[in-house]
Amino acid sequence: MNMHTRLRATRTLSLAILAGLIPMLGACGSGSADASEDAAETANEYVKVVNVEATRVESGEFTAFVRITGEAEAEHDITVSAEEGGRLVRFFTEKGDRVGRGAPIAKIDDEILRAQVEEARASAELDRERYLRQKQVWEEERIGSEITFLQTKYQADQANARLNLLQARLDRTTVRSPVAGIVDDRYVDAGEVVIPGTRIARVIDTKNLKITGGIPERFGPFIKVGGKAIITFDVLEGRPFEGTIRYVGEAIDPGSRTFPIEILMDNPDGAVKPQMIANVRVATDRLESVVVVPQEVILRTELGYQVFVVGERDGSPVAEARPVVLGPTFENRAVVESGLEPGDLLVTKGHQLVDPGDHVQVVDGGGDGR
Repeated sequence: MNMHTRLRATRTLSLAILAGLIPMLGACGSGSADASEDAAETANEYVKVVNVEATRVESGEFTAFVRITGEAEAEHDITVSAEEGGRLVRFFTEKGDRVGRGAPIAKIDDEILRAQVEEARASAELDRERYLRQKQVWEEERIGSEITFLQTKYQADQANARLNLLQARLDRTTVRSPVAGIVDDRYVDAGEVVIPGTRIARVIDTKNLKITGGIPERFGPFIKVGGKAIITFDVLEGRPFEGTIRYVGEAIDPGSRTFPIEILMDNPDGAVKPQMIANVRVATDRLESVVVVPQEVILRTELGYQVFVVGERDGSPVAEARPVVLGPTFENRAVVESGLEPGDLLVTKGHQLVDPGDHVQVVDGGGDGR
């Protein structure tokens, strides 16, 4: 068989095979078309439903804070000094004792002053008696001279003044606490000789503390005397304290760009010690009747921010995207100035899994949004 004969035979066989495959391909094509139509019908019947959690929007109060670090200081931290000189005879208190205002702390030897007081008292009584007699004879009998009468009066007044002076010095030999507090330290021992100005003891009032710190200058317009602050301490975890701003400085520190404040805080059980580091939240803004939402429900978009609420379409709940304008924020809360109204059903969980128009089912809790 020559080359031309073999080519004709091969072409004839190929045509025969092709003729046999055409009916089979037609049958397969018909089956695929039917399957596609069935799939389309099934897709039309499927509706995506996303489980979400939602809550009704309500209006309420919102307070914004600025965080600063402060230091606790005793409201009264007094060094008690001697006002008279002499030998310190004894202490009435020990370190750690609580004393009241005016309570005696120590005693300075008063033997010499006590004798001087007795002498001055006797002299004052004599001068007063002389004055009273001179007054009687001058006013009733006009005996003597007016100048003599006036001299006895002035001598009596002078003697009484000297007595009062010595009595005051005698009283000061008892060293007293000017404030109520705790005797935190003693600087001398009994038996030592002290002079006026010698440090005797330290008294600290820890029932009332002041927290000092610096506020960044940009918050200056918002910080006022009488404002509130929340104070916590790392060593007293889980125990917040409330304080009131007592002082707001006028000048800005050029180095830190802050201005000083003082916050008064009650410390009835003495849990907070002076010089402890305080974490302070100072209120900067207080708003009433505003819509406040958790920050995690707010989604960022190219045009700003949005949240999802549960709406209705054809009688079924669907997700609706609401553009919102935000106001002040603090920690996990944000004020929504526009875009939400009280009564709206805000999606709080599952909002990242829905698109506008998706059908949703609101569950009470534990929904995973799938």
